[in-house]
Amino acid sequence: QVQLAESGGGLVQAGGSLRLSCAASGGTFSINAIGWYRQAPGKERELVATINSGDTINYADSVKGRFTISRGNAKNTVYLQMNSLKPEDTAVYYCNTNVLSYVGRSWLLQDYWGQGTQVTVSI
Repeated sequence: QVQLAESGGGLVQAGGSLRLSCAASGGTFSINAIGWYRQAPGKERELVATINSGDTINYADSVKGRFTISRGNAKNTVYLQMNSLKPEDTAVYYCNTNVLSYVGRSWLLQDYWGQGTQVTVSI
C-alpha cells in the first residue's frame, strides 16, 4: 500500500503564493507519474500539473506561467509552487500518483490519492 502525505494548503489573499508538498511512502513501488489535481464544490476534479518518471511535465492551461511542479531529491516527493493565486484557484488539491507496486505476488499498476488539502484564495 502507498500513502500520500500532503501539506501546504491554507488561506491566502489574491496575488499571494503557496507551496504544496506531497510525499509517497509505504510500499514496494516505482512511480510512473505524480502530480496534483483539484476540485471545487460542484465541479469536476481537474488536472493541475503532473510530472512523470522521465520528467515530462503537463500543466493545465489555467495555471501555466503561475504554477511550477517539481520533484525533490527524493523522487517520491513532489512540490507545487503556486504564485499569483486567484480566487478561482480555490479548491481542494489532491496529490495523485500512478505506481507500479508489488501487491501480494504480483506487480500491478495502481493509482493512489492523497486526502486533499484546502486552498482558499480570498479577494
